[in-house]
Amino acid sequence: MTKSIQFETAKMSDIDGVLVLQELYLVVNLSEEEKISGFVTTPFSILQLTEVIQKSELFIAKKNNKIIAYIFAGSWEFFQQWPIFNYMSSLFPELHFLDFKITTTNSFQYGPICIHKEYRGRGLIKPLFEFMRIHMAQKYALGLTFINKINIPSMKAHTEKLKWTIIGGFQFNNNDYSILAYNMNQPVSKTI
Repeated sequence: MTKSIQFETAKMSDIDGVLVLQELYLVVNLSEEEKISGFVTTPFSILQLTEVIQKSELFIAKKNNKIIAYIFAGSWEFFQQWPIFNYMSSLFPELHFLDFKITTTNSFQYGPICIHKEYRGRGLIKPLFEFMRIHMAQKYALGLTFINKINIPSMKAHTEKLKWTIIGGFQFNNNDYSILAYNMNQPVSKTI
């Protein structure tokens, strides 16, 4: 399935394709029925995409030169422009994962990840994640993220397929979130 798919660090010329995919699965654009299949919560502007691309922290999958998936990754400094990320990072002193002391300098915010529905469940998440992991492991020991508890497809993909560990949770704007962590020195298993 992934033989004809290219994994790349995004370039400025990829912005339009990322925005198209983002709009398709942005939670505010979906019906309740569509949300059941998964969604992304945080919309990114062209300016924000430009900043992440300049830092080489946006990873994409392409098929026939069309973006079919992306993963954002970024510093807590970048993500502090959204209150939810500030709130989550304020919880770090209370969180525990393996032998790591979780800080804003040894960890980064992973996500959102978005995969076009035609490619979900077909083995794309692991190689895309591994491509991102290899790049981000050069800068950070830990990946951290949060997932809305109602986003069951995302939770299953991260805990079952990628083996992220749930290390806590929080409430924000009347939503319940799980906090997940990943040791960036741990390659993703190749098994399906």
